[in-house]
Amino acid sequence: MLGRLKRWREARFAARHPFPEDAWAEARGRVPLLTALAEEEAARLGQRAWRFLHAKRLTLHPELAEATPFDLPARLALAAQACLLTLGWPEEEHHEAFANVHEVLVLPDAFQRRVEEMDEFGVMHEYDDERAGETSHQGPVVVAFPDLMESGDFSGFNVLIHEFSHKLDLGNSLDVDGFPPLPAEIDPREWHRVFMAVWDDLQARLERGEATPIDDYAATHPGECFAVCCEAFFTAPDLLHDAYPALFALLGRYFRQAPLARLQAEYHARPLAAHPERH
Repeated sequence: MLGRLKRWREARFAARHPFPEDAWAEARGRVPLLTALAEEEAARLGQRAWRFLHAKRLTLHPELAEATPFDLPARLALAAQACLLTLGWPEEEHHEAFANVHEVLVLPDAFQRRVEEMDEFGVMHEYDDERAGETSHQGPVVVAFPDLMESGDFSGFNVLIHEFSHKLDLGNSLDVDGFPPLPAEIDPREWHRVFMAVWDDLQARLERGEATPIDDYAATHPGECFAVCCEAFFTAPDLLHDAYPALFALLGRYFRQAPLARLQAEYHARPLAAHPERH
């Protein structure tokens, strides 16, 4: 009975909202992360992105809406980068993972938040923190438009993947802690051990004044460590694989995806002159 109801709802949605093939092709052409997908993956992701746009609110700040065209391919590209995180999961798990997502709010520029932090000596410090994005347990996913425009390639930065990783993290708590709901095949003790090894390595490198192999923002909080590592997994998989192979393998099992193969496919599809250098 439930299966028949689900199929009826899917057919009804498809009849009311025909999938925009041309807009999806345009969205893929604009975003290297989407261009690199295999056709079967792209077809599944396109459908999820289309449904995402109908299930969630996508709001542009009035100032941005007046000045910036944000057409259907742009909206599909945004939704697809969010849904890329759960592409390897069954439909039910995908919906459950983003049940706490109600709205994506795009602001004209980076924004500031007043932050209070207590140091190791118990002294409270206040400062203004400039942010490209933020979210909370049931709050909107907020992203800055310039950072959104810089997302979508294999540079290691993606504000959407970062903030939606926080939403995954918030699936079992009211605050980010780097410990999202895990599938049955991943032992929480293994998750803790692998991430702690990365955390300890980042802290040690910073104490020695060394560069970190991933964005050092990962060393500020366990929740940020998870989000930054997710960014790297999808958008700089070669760097994450080389720096932290155990973590890369763990995230591959968690997301049930193989982004390194996509990067290699995208790399070989480019003209030689367009290949970026890795440092």
